[in-house]
Amino acid sequence: MKIDHLETINLLFEYENGFEYAGGKCTGRLTSLILVHTDTGQVGIGSAYSHPALVYLIVQHQLAPVLIGEDPTDVERLWKKMYQLTRWYGRKGAAMSALGALDTAFWDLRGKSLDKPVWSLLGGRQPACPAYASALLWKPPAAQAEEASGLIEQGFRRVKMRLGRGLERDEASVRAVCKAIGSGHDLIVDGSMRYDVPTAEKLAAMLQQQNVFWLEEPFEPEDIDSFVSLRPKISVPLAAGENEFGLQGFRELIRARALDIVQPDASRCGGISEVKKVADLALAERLQVATHSWSDAVTVIANAQVVSAVENGLTVEIDQTGNPFVTDLLLEPLTVRDGILSLSRAPGLGVQLDPEVINRYRMADPLHVPDGLYSDMFFGRPAEG
Repeated sequence: MKIDHLETINLLFEYENGFEYAGGKCTGRLTSLILVHTDTGQVGIGSAYSHPALVYLIVQHQLAPVLIGEDPTDVERLWKKMYQLTRWYGRKGAAMSALGALDTAFWDLRGKSLDKPVWSLLGGRQPACPAYASALLWKPPAAQAEEASGLIEQGFRRVKMRLGRGLERDEASVRAVCKAIGSGHDLIVDGSMRYDVPTAEKLAAMLQQQNVFWLEEPFEPEDIDSFVSLRPKISVPLAAGENEFGLQGFRELIRARALDIVQPDASRCGGISEVKKVADLALAERLQVATHSWSDAVTVIANAQVVSAVENGLTVEIDQTGNPFVTDLLLEPLTVRDGILSLSRAPGLGVQLDPEVINRYRMADPLHVPDGLYSDMFFGRPAEG
């Protein structure tokens, strides 16, 4: 099997009303699919969550020329080759996310060539892992409680909400959601990077009273010292990592003893290969892994391959904010029952993309993103005030 050509597909979805969160009002969503076409006709699927134009340029104009003709199942060697080519401007950010999408596609092809699912290749025994519903953005407490109840009715056993609106409003929201989901279910909270250490300590005391499952990203990702300062002062597990890249970045967090739960993302941190390495490093330090995903269903499945296979795999994140790249992109949609995400026993990732959905949301110009606030990415001029 040899690589014939690479295809980069940037997708854009625009909400009619969007949602309010710490960054403002989200107007749409973005993701990038990477397809590795081979001379055997098999296609590997990967996904990158980064600046779409940068992903396109890195994949098509730098990596494609050196990958064509290579054996895509030689995953480890190709990862090193791509990393060495992009190191001078990469190591983190768009370059790492782009090569990670290719890495995931290579794992998909390795599984297909060996007629085994990726989770099995990684040492897993069961095609399933826990999953939680990620939603509950900035709404009044009563609306958040109603939304949380609906997610539990859909089959989830854990839900995540976003805080960062001030201690008083945060407490009202947490209490309302905890009451709505009941003691048999878990609440996760995301601090939205809007706290300092003293305020986060007060927040954590309230979260402990409500038996919150973990506190995520109360600080900006660069502020490792605050994570290190807060962790020994609180009882609620501390989580972060969605804004970290590569084993190198997670090694720094783990060595600093900054976290209880690490959150790599195959579509951001360097693909399935790096998520597995991060999980192994975390296991050695008795930490758990709960992957982040906020882009598409391919990423959810890629992350789940690792979480289902490792001893310290805790759960995977599934966006529930009406993102069609999560709900509609796959011919067989994600299935969660009693809090468990089912994986396929088919070779590779075990997924097929819906071509109609791709055609509907494909960006006509892969280098141009219309102005808007796409959750983690902003394009255009910020609104005044």
